[in-house]
Amino acid sequence: MDDAENRIGRFLRARRELVRPEDVGIPDHGRRRVPGLRREELAMLAGVSADYYVRLEQGRDQHPSEQVLDALARALRLDDDATAHLHELVHPAPRRRRRAPAKLERVRPSLQRLMDAWPESPAVVIGCRMDVLAANAMALAVNPSQRVGSNLVRLMFLDEQHGSLHPDFEKAAAGTVASLRAQVGPDLDDPLLHELVGELSLKSELFRKLWARHDVHAKTHGTKVMVHPIVGDLELDYESFGVNGADGQMLIVYHAAPGSASARALALLSSMSAVSPRDGSRPLPPSARAPEPGRPGPTSA
Repeated sequence: MDDAENRIGRFLRARRELVRPEDVGIPDHGRRRVPGLRREELAMLAGVSADYYVRLEQGRDQHPSEQVLDALARALRLDDDATAHLHELVHPAPRRRRRAPAKLERVRPSLQRLMDAWPESPAVVIGCRMDVLAANAMALAVNPSQRVGSNLVRLMFLDEQHGSLHPDFEKAAAGTVASLRAQVGPDLDDPLLHELVGELSLKSELFRKLWARHDVHAKTHGTKVMVHPIVGDLELDYESFGVNGADGQMLIVYHAAPGSASARALALLSSMSAVSPRDGSRPLPPSARAPEPGRPGPTSA
C-alpha cells in the first residue's frame, strides 16, 4: 500500500517511535537503530504476534478489531483523544460531503450577535482547519492577529506578533498542531489541509517535527496563559462547543476568574475597544493596538 494511504501505519509508526523502552519496562541493552520501541516489542506489549503487527504497520491489514486497537493504545500509552483518533482512522464515520473552503464557510448571524453581546468574554468561531470564521471585539482586543480570514495554525508558526503572546511558545505550538489533528480527524485527503500542511512544512522546521509526531488533542477546555503587550499577563480559561448544524465549526469562549488580575485586565481591554469586528476589517483604536512586530517569536526554517 502507498504510504500516503496507509494512515493507520503512519500513526502507529510515529507513536511507536515516541515511547521509550524504559518507560514500559523494557531494558535497553545497547544502541538502537531507531528511536522508541521496536515493532516486536510493541507487539509483545499489545499481546499480538509480531507478524500481525508488521502487517498492520505496513498497511497489509486494514481491519484490526476494537480489542486490538485498545491493546495497541495501552501499549503506546495513548490518552483518550489519541485512542479515539486511532479508532476513527480504522473505522471512520460515514463520509459526509466535502467540507467547504474557509472562504465559503459562514457563521450564523444570530451566533455572531450572541458573541458580540459578551463585552468581556473573548470568543471566536473556527472551522475544521482552524480558520477564524468569526471573532468578537474582545477576541481582537486580546489578540488582533486572529481576525476573520486568518488561520490559527499559520499564525502560530509564521506570525511573530501572535507567537510573542505565548510565554511558552513551544508548548503552545505543540498544542495547536495536536488540535489541528483532532479537528480534521481522518479527513487527511482534504486538498486545503494538504496546502496548509505543505506550506507550514516548508516554512517551519518546528511545525514539520510536530506534525510528524501525530499528537492528537481535542480543544475542549483548558487554560491559556498569554503576555499581552498592553495589559501584561493574562490567564484565561476556555470552553469550546461544537456549532450545531455547521459541520466542523467550533465556538471557543475565554473567561477569567472573577476578581482576578486577568478579569481586571479584560475589563480594561473592553473599555478600550468599542468596535464590532464582524469582518475583522475595522482596526482597534490607537491606544489598544499592539506594538509593531519585533518581539522574539517563532523561528522558521
